[in-house]
Amino acid sequence: MTAPVSLARLSDIQALEQQYPLAERNLPASTYELLQRSAERFGDLPALCFLPTGSIDDQPWRISYAELFAKVTQTANALHRLGLRPGQSVSFLLPNLPHTHFVIWGGEAAGIVNAINPLLEPEHIAELIRASDTSVLVTLAPFPGTDLWQKVTALADLLPQMPTVVTVDLANLLAEPQRSAVKAQRSPMPAGVLDFDELLAAAPADYLESGRVIQPHDIASYFHTGGTTGTPKLAPHTHFNEVAMAEIIGLHGRYVPDDVLLCGLPLFHVNGVMVTGLAAFHRGAQVLLPGPQGYRNPTLIKDFWRLVERYRVSSFSGVPTIYAALLQVPNAGIDVSTLRFALCGAAPMPVELIRQFEARTGLRIIEGYGLTEGTCATACNPYEGERRPGSIGLRLPYCEVKIAVLDSDGNYTRDAATDEPGTLCLRGPTVFKGYLQADKNAGIWLDGDWFNTGDLGRIDADGYIWLTGRSKDLIIRGGHNIDPQMIEEALHRHPAVALAAAVGKPDIKAGELPVVYIQLKAGEQASAAQLMEHAMQHIHERAAVPKDIWLVEQIPLTAVGKTFKPALRLDAVRRVFEHEVGQIAASSQVQALSDERHGQRVDIHVPGLTAAQREQLHQRLGGYAVRYVVY
Repeated sequence: MTAPVSLARLSDIQALEQQYPLAERNLPASTYELLQRSAERFGDLPALCFLPTGSIDDQPWRISYAELFAKVTQTANALHRLGLRPGQSVSFLLPNLPHTHFVIWGGEAAGIVNAINPLLEPEHIAELIRASDTSVLVTLAPFPGTDLWQKVTALADLLPQMPTVVTVDLANLLAEPQRSAVKAQRSPMPAGVLDFDELLAAAPADYLESGRVIQPHDIASYFHTGGTTGTPKLAPHTHFNEVAMAEIIGLHGRYVPDDVLLCGLPLFHVNGVMVTGLAAFHRGAQVLLPGPQGYRNPTLIKDFWRLVERYRVSSFSGVPTIYAALLQVPNAGIDVSTLRFALCGAAPMPVELIRQFEARTGLRIIEGYGLTEGTCATACNPYEGERRPGSIGLRLPYCEVKIAVLDSDGNYTRDAATDEPGTLCLRGPTVFKGYLQADKNAGIWLDGDWFNTGDLGRIDADGYIWLTGRSKDLIIRGGHNIDPQMIEEALHRHPAVALAAAVGKPDIKAGELPVVYIQLKAGEQASAAQLMEHAMQHIHERAAVPKDIWLVEQIPLTAVGKTFKPALRLDAVRRVFEHEVGQIAASSQVQALSDERHGQRVDIHVPGLTAAQREQLHQRLGGYAVRYVVY
C-alpha cells in the first residue's frame, strides 16, 4: 500500500487514513522484524556509515543491512546469555556509534532498552538505572577525552547492586599503532566487566537463541524526559509505538533507498533514534553517523557542508541552535543540491532565523513538533505543500491532535473552536500509555485518553497547528500572559544576535517581568543599550518589551541543543536577589537552586549579618514569590 501522490493538505492525510487504515498496512510486529524485513529487501545496501571523528578526512566505516541485522541478532543473543529477559532492562550510556544501534535494537529484541543521557550526573544516572530495574549496563571503556567510565565507577556507591557492565572499546575503532598505544596506557579492567565485541563474536547471528516471539504491545524501550535537573520521568514505548512511528515518518519524508540521512542528534533522544534511525532503516535509506559527539563536535559543524557534498546527504534534523551555528559556516562553491529538506523540532524556530538560513543555503526548512511521550513526531509542515513559517504544520497521518479548553483548575471543559487557543492534546498509535513511575501520571490525561502535552496552541481553519507557548514557559506579568517566543523573534532580527532566550525574572509588583539573554554571533558587537533600542522598535506589545537584556558568552543548552531555560530562570532569580542583598550588605554570596518541593530556592550567605540587617533583608525579599534562606 502506498501513500497518495501528495500529503500537501489535511484532506490528503484524511484520505490516506480512510483508504489505508494503519491496521491494514502490514506493519512488522516488532522493531526486530522490521530490521529483518529490511535485511531481506536491502541486504547489500549500506544501512550505516560511521565517521570516527566527524571529519571530512575520516575513512568511513560502512555497514550493510544484512550486517546490521546480524549484529543486532548477535547483540540480542549476547544480552540473553547475560540473563536479560523480556520485561527486564538493559541501559546504555553511549555516544553515537554503530554499536549504539546494535544495543538499541538488539536490546529491544531481548528485553527493554533504557536510553540514558551520558551528560547526566552519576546521581541521575543511578536513579534511572534503579527506576528501570536495569540488569545490564553498556557503556564506553576508558578512553582519552571521555568521562563515562569515571561516571560508571561512581555508580558503585549509589546503587545497592551494580548491573553487569559491558564496555564498548573505542580503541578498537583505531588503526595500529594507535589502538595498542591507547590500550597499553590504561589500567586493567575490573573483574566482571565484559567486552562488547568479544560477547558478540561468541553469539550466533542467524537466529534468536531465546526463541522469543515479540508481540506489538510488548514494551520495547524507556526514554527519559524532564530535562537535566529534577527527577527524570521514564516514558515506555511499545514495539507498536516505534514501528508505527517509523512508518509515519517514512511516509511524510518520502524516504527511499537512495536517501542519506545525517544523524547529528544524540541516540539517547527519540529524534536521533526514530527520524534518523528506525524510519530510515524501514525504507532502506542510509544513516550517516558523523562522529560520536554528533553536533556537539566543532569539527562536524566546520566540515558540515563538505560532508553533505561528499556523502550526498538528502536530509538532516536539527534544533534552532544548530541552524544558528551552521549559518556561520561558509558554503560557497559547495554542491549541496542533494539536500531535499532539513527538519527542525524540539524548540520553536525563530522565523527570522528560518529566513536567513534559507536565503543563505537555498534549503527548505521543515518545522515539526514531537515529544518523547508521543514516541517522536506528531506534526510537521508538509514536505510538498504550503509551509507556514512559525507553524508546526499539519498533524501527521494517524496522529490525532486537538486543542482543549481547560478551566482554572486545569480540568477539561470542551474542545476549542477554530483558532481558539488552548492546551494541545494528542492521541493515536504513537502515544504512550503513561510514565513508568505511577506517581508521574497525575493529570496527564484529559477527556478520556487524550494526552495533555502542557503546550499551548491553536489550530487554524486549514488544520495548521500553531504553538502559542508552553504553560510553564509563559511569562506572567501582573496576570498578563507573555509568550517568550515573541521577544526572541524580535531580537533574532538583529544582525549581531546568534541566539536569544527570554524568561521571566521575579518582580514584587508584577510577579514576573520579561528579560532576555543574548549570545552574539562570533566577531559581532552590540551593546545591551543598542539591543534594547532594537527590542523597543520591534516588539509591539508594550508589556513584552524586556526590562533587562543580559549579554552572555554562551546560552546554556541541553544535550540535544535546546535552550535550557531552567538554568536561565535560576540565573535571573540570582541576579534579582543579588541586587536586593547588595543594597544592604556589600559582601554576600547568593545562589539560586532548583528545588523539587518549592520549584526554586535561593541560598543567601552574608558574613557578619546584624539583626537589623537581617530584618531589612526580610523586608526587601519577603514580597518575592521565591523561597529563600539566609545563612
